[in-house]
Amino acid sequence: MTNIQIFKELHIQDEPLLLGTVWNAQSAKGYQKLGYKALATSSSAVAHSLGYEDGEEMSFDEYFYIVERILKSVDVPLSVDLEGGYGHTSDEIVSNISKLAAIGVVGINIEDSVIIDGSRKLLTQEQLYEKLKPIISELKKNTVEIFINLRTDPFLLGIENPVDETLQRIIIFEELGVDGIFVPCITSENDIETIVNATGIPVNVMCMPELPDFATLKRLGVKRISSGNFLNDYIYNSLEAAGREVLLKQSFLPVFVQ
Repeated sequence: MTNIQIFKELHIQDEPLLLGTVWNAQSAKGYQKLGYKALATSSSAVAHSLGYEDGEEMSFDEYFYIVERILKSVDVPLSVDLEGGYGHTSDEIVSNISKLAAIGVVGINIEDSVIIDGSRKLLTQEQLYEKLKPIISELKKNTVEIFINLRTDPFLLGIENPVDETLQRIIIFEELGVDGIFVPCITSENDIETIVNATGIPVNVMCMPELPDFATLKRLGVKRISSGNFLNDYIYNSLEAAGREVLLKQSFLPVFVQ
């Protein structure tokens, strides 16, 4: 089987797919060594590693280079967090997705919110459809094989009645024919069950302090679990803590004592 076939199969098994979230070749190698079956980039983590803030501040070319280095370092399937698409037009976004697919990327995340003047705003349902319809149509026309995971942000943005808004958007996602639905910041078991039961499309949730454990998520029907940029933050917080101890002790011993 090809990596894209493997990736699709991982979304229809009983066990939810736990993604290793990566930002460079080193992190990707670490997850592959641990036996993770698939990886996904965090745009935030990649941006921070390059000195940018999240929100498409880095260029697509810079991102593409990092993705290439990751792909050359591992054998497992890799999906890419493409934020809003890194383009101002449908043609630009289709071109970006096509370039990623051509080098072996098996999937993308694309969002239904945008950054305007430094603030994240949810696209209206009409805007969302008008943005995604030509992109998905062109990808199909050009037979670009890639798993499209649509990130929907009512919970992330804390809007009123996020369950109802998400359910309405799911109808659009089903019409568009997306492959997965990503609902970051959803944590309530009842909410998760409601969303999962509303669609046959695999549902993806994200690491949060209140997120149920993996056994519960499996019982609720979740098919994919990702960690966002939280492990990247954890690692660099640990680095800062270790550096502080070195300064305090005036010794490198804290680096070697667990």
